[in-house]
Amino acid sequence: MELFLDVLSETLVDTAKMLPFLFLAYLFIEYVETRHGERIETLLAGGGRWGAVPGAVLGCVPQCGFSAIASNFYASRVITLGTLMAVYLSTSDEAIPLLVSMPAYWDKLILLLVIKVVYAVFVGFLLDFVLRKALPRSLRGGYTGHADEVDCHEEHSDEKGHPQPIWKAALRHTLEIFVFIFVFSLVFGLIVEGVGEDVFASVLGRMGFFQPVVAALVGLVPNCAASVLMTQLYVEGALRFSSLVAGLCTGAGVGLAVLWRVNPSWKQNLFITGLTWACGAAVGVGIQIVVAFIA
Repeated sequence: MELFLDVLSETLVDTAKMLPFLFLAYLFIEYVETRHGERIETLLAGGGRWGAVPGAVLGCVPQCGFSAIASNFYASRVITLGTLMAVYLSTSDEAIPLLVSMPAYWDKLILLLVIKVVYAVFVGFLLDFVLRKALPRSLRGGYTGHADEVDCHEEHSDEKGHPQPIWKAALRHTLEIFVFIFVFSLVFGLIVEGVGEDVFASVLGRMGFFQPVVAALVGLVPNCAASVLMTQLYVEGALRFSSLVAGLCTGAGVGLAVLWRVNPSWKQNLFITGLTWACGAAVGVGIQIVVAFIA
């Protein structure tokens, strides 16, 4: 009981410190999505074969909405495979507001965003220009650049259908993530204290080369819980930065789930899912090799 109370009090204090930063981050996100959502959708759809650039930048907006929009656009032949992958790889879901709430990790956040955007653009161009003729149309999709009707804009509404004030939506997101972080941190803290920090770190450390590969697999889970989980594991020292990058590159939120629902080609969906995992694992392993070489 004494151990539980110690971990509980420490967890409560640590997570409470995040609340102001977390709320401000979500307030900004809600403002951008509410005031400029339709304009951003138009920018994404109008990128053409160069859409990997706006796709990678827009994917960085810390919420899974744009990955869902990109999935709808791809299924409607509005964007290319490269643009879709750029959005997926640059999406970090809830990881960004979580890291924003921790000033000590702002330098890592900037590095993470730079790596993800550059890598997303690289993969997008590779698919749309270098490998475009090598990939059969049955896998890369039938891009046309336009569709008769695509409406992906979603407003936050209350139970009566009235638009919800952005501060209420931001507060709701903040509390939801706060509860998740608190529960995870409490459980994680009890496990670490019960098993022992050395034993827990040793298990994850023994994954070695395969840690980014496993993290990339976890990132495919179509839920914000995956990005929060990996970010917390990284903050706790259980995941390396290379594994965090790998997991967040595959963490396209509900984007893949939407793709499987709206895109009729199971071959394309399976190929894109596998490609997302492979790209995430590859960049994670690559960073791991570079770090080992420098060290």
